[in-house]
This record gives sequence, structure tokens and C-alpha cells, in this order.
Amino acid sequence: MRRRTLVAVAAGAVLVTAGAAVVAVGVSTSDHAPPQARPEATSTALPPAATAAPELDAPALASAFLDDWVEDGRVVRHDEGGDTVSEGQAYGLFAAVIAEDEERFDEIWEWTQDELVRPDGLMAWRWDDGSIVDDEPASDADLDAARALILAGDLFDREDLRAAGSELATVIADRLTVETDRGRILLPGLWAADREPYAYNPSYASPVAFELLGAATGDPRWAELQAGSAAVTDEILSATDLPPDWAQVHYDGLIEPMPGPLGEGDPVQYAFDAPRLLLRYAESCTPSDVALAGLPYATLDREPDVSARLDLGGGALVDERSALGFTARAASAHAAGDDAAVRTDLESGAALAAEYPTYYGAAWVMLSTAMLTDDALGGCGTGEL
Repeated sequence: MRRRTLVAVAAGAVLVTAGAAVVAVGVSTSDHAPPQARPEATSTALPPAATAAPELDAPALASAFLDDWVEDGRVVRHDEGGDTVSEGQAYGLFAAVIAEDEERFDEIWEWTQDELVRPDGLMAWRWDDGSIVDDEPASDADLDAARALILAGDLFDREDLRAAGSELATVIADRLTVETDRGRILLPGLWAADREPYAYNPSYASPVAFELLGAATGDPRWAELQAGSAAVTDEILSATDLPPDWAQVHYDGLIEPMPGPLGEGDPVQYAFDAPRLLLRYAESCTPSDVALAGLPYATLDREPDVSARLDLGGGALVDERSALGFTARAASAHAAGDDAAVRTDLESGAALAAEYPTYYGAAWVMLSTAMLTDDALGGCGTGEL
């Protein structure tokens, strides 16, 4: 067992040693690139709120997401000003795979190619009012899109989609990965490639995507990403109760939680990025990955509710709740073997998303249900609820 020693406590930072590495814990804002101005209040109509939480049926949730949030192939963030982000397009592709809807998949992918795909094959992360407003790629979106393309190619028996997924995967491996003493890791964007220490978003790592893209391309770098990401995740979760939204990884392997992608923004926290880490690892087909997803469960299960923002010790920072927070706890419960809690938290997340409709909440209720109960996304988190 790794010995963990509390070294110092200060306002906004706790230093913890974990083996040979030092993890500086302080608390992040959900952003995909160096901090940008976020959209203001809603400027387009929201989908009508449901009168009751939807059933925990992944294909039905996926079809509802496509109906409520996709217009002519564009995933519209009605609750954030009506813009579109590359992450949303990837979630839309996932939804079409889960719903086995080839026509909607083609519509979403065609819009993405026409409006977001850059000359290098990566996707610009934000589009608004008819054009790209930030062409920086976000690696989680590109990774999810490549995974969706490979899955759709297999589901619909389409070599064009398999080829597109493999091509995108190669660009990601070429331009958005870097080697460190911890192993190969995924960079959040091109902006981080020439900055050492490297900005790192723990929730972008996806063991299932790494495995699928490695099998599709035959590129050994995907196995290196699996190993390097697992090493970083293991170190973080061995040193802190909860993972941070953002961190940085030094070439020599030192890992430090950070307040935002460039050390700016909110204090270090577990908020709207980090919970996805638990879902991505809980759906893995590798037992050691699943075990990592279970580590935070004791911390998350201390209270019936889950605050939308927690410090890395599990303390609530706000009174608000988020659908993602409940679904991530469901993933951790699944990994820890508490099957009864999985349904309870997925239902809580679905009820919250129905009462307060948001693009992000609807997306992650759908994705979480698929990741934990369905095999459509290629993972192994399936189980009876």
C-alpha cells in the first residue's frame, strides 16, 4: 500500500506526497482550451421539461437527446446561448450509435465535417452564429468522435466511417499526445503541446477509446496511452480522495492539480470535468481500470446528495447539484460493487436533468446509462439495474 503523508495545508492548497511524486491539491473550471469568454444567458428556447424522469433505457435516452438537442445535424446548446461545441457533436454521434440511427449519425457527421473539421483533420471546438469562433481543437471531443466513427463503422458495416475514425485517431496520436516519465499522455489541445509542464485534463482519458482505436489502427501508441493514462490516474487517486478537473504533468512525472487549464480560474475542484473520469474508467474492460473508478466511492457516498462542486476531500463548495455528479457516483458505485446504489444515483441524475434541462446534463445521463448498462459504446460496464 502506498504511504500518503499530509505535508502542508494552506488556503487553496494541500500538498500530499504519493510515492515519489508530489501532488499539489488546491481546486477547476470546465474549459476546453486556454480560458475563453463563456456564452451568456440562453438565447434560444429550451426543450420542454419532462414531467417525470425518463426510464433508464439507453436507446430511448439517446433518441430523446437527438430529438431535443440536435437540429439538422448540429447539437445545439440551447441553455448556453445556442452555440455548438465539438464535444457536443461527439456526444451526438454517440447518441446515434446508441440509438442505432444511421440517418441521424450521417447528418451529425456531415454537419461536423462541413462546419468544424479543420484542414489537419481535428475539430474546431466552438461554433456560434454561423461560423467558427474558436478553432482550437479539444482532444476529448476528437477522441470521442474517432471512437464513435469506429463504432458506427462496425454497427452499420461502413468502411468509410471506419476509415474516417482511423484517420482522426492517427492525427490525435500525432499531434495531441506526448511522452513523459509516467508514459504517454493525452494533451487537452494543441495549445498545450509546447508547454512543459503539460496541461492535463484527467477526464479526457478513455481506456475504451484507447483500446478501440488501437485495434482499429494497429498503432502501438494507443496501448502506450492506455498505460500512461492509467499511471497518472492511479497516482492522482492514490494521493487525493477525488480527482481534479485540471492538472499538469511534468516531463519527470510530477503531477499537480491546477485551477483551470492554465492555472487560472476557479480553485482546484471536482466539478464539471473530473466526474467523467469515473465513468470512463468504470466502463473499461480492464479490471484495474474499473478498480480505480471505485476508489472515490467512499468519499462520494458520505452524503445522500452530491454537490455540483466539491473540494478534493469531498467537501461541498456550493449548494447546487448536477446530473453528472450523480451519474459519476453511480459509476463509482458500480466499480465498488454497490449495485443497488447504481440505479438510485442514475435515477437521481435523470430526475435532475428532467427537472432542469441542460445540454450537458442530458448528454451525460444518456452516456452514463449506456456506459453502465449497455454495450453500444464498446465498453464492459454492462449490467442489470
